[in-house]
Amino acid sequence: MSNDSGPRRRRVQSDGADLAVYEQGEPSRPAVLLLHGYPDTHAVWDEVADELAGDFHVIRYDVRGAGASSRPPDTRSYAFEHLMADLRAVLDAVSGGRPVHLVGHDWGSIQAWEAVCTMPERFASFTSISGPCLDHVGHWTRRALARRTPRALRRLAGQWARSWYISFFQMPMLPELLWRYGRGGLFTRALEIGEGVRPRPGHPARTLARDGADGVGLYRANMRERLRRPRDRRTGVPTQVIVPTKDLFVSPHLVEGLAARVPNLSLRAIAAGHWVPRSHPGVIAAWIAEHAVGVRNARSRAVRP
Repeated sequence: MSNDSGPRRRRVQSDGADLAVYEQGEPSRPAVLLLHGYPDTHAVWDEVADELAGDFHVIRYDVRGAGASSRPPDTRSYAFEHLMADLRAVLDAVSGGRPVHLVGHDWGSIQAWEAVCTMPERFASFTSISGPCLDHVGHWTRRALARRTPRALRRLAGQWARSWYISFFQMPMLPELLWRYGRGGLFTRALEIGEGVRPRPGHPARTLARDGADGVGLYRANMRERLRRPRDRRTGVPTQVIVPTKDLFVSPHLVEGLAARVPNLSLRAIAAGHWVPRSHPGVIAAWIAEHAVGVRNARSRAVRP
């Protein structure tokens, strides 16, 4: 069910960051928190949020380094420990202590994996879109190298080809310069030509060049450590992974072996590209709602005498 009322904005203070938080829907309803990725802001979720706000309390925020939130200058301020502090601060401010249904796209999903594996009690369910757990990717890579079968190595090479930009983002200064001097326009054109996602007010954001430049801190602070020395990340949070089969950045094969670490797992494939929250918002909103309601109903049945 769609809701035409716009988001209410508030500020939340976190671990060295001032976060812009947006809410829609009645606070008394079950809460859904939508986490955006790179180089987006909360506005990438506009259409999905409007669909959900009739039945849920929808929460979004601009992550540090993006949109209307503050932009710490040092790279270490973008490490997982600070991102998790931000998420906890938002939850404490808006959820009333109740577990929320967590949804993440791209880097929002990468953050969300860290959250459901380290503070699972805060979440009723999790929907992941185009953003795998970095530790799971590290283990997946090690398994492929250990097997050395043509199929495993071919899939590994395919993901490496998709991830070319990760190494580029480790270079000093150059990514920032490209974003600040023209890369924003290239991104907008690529989004329309490659995925059929046309610009509209709010997305790409007016702050895109700054968001892209500042957001490289996410890659520099977290990628190398987790991929080289992956941790044993597991979660019992009911998890739905939406797999866009035409994603140019995340291989569908990264879900292999995931069930061993996520026992309550469901997978849903969609013939779409990386920015599926923009290209197929109705489907994504419906699947988020179905997952949340299904988890709630299952828990209700479990507690009946």
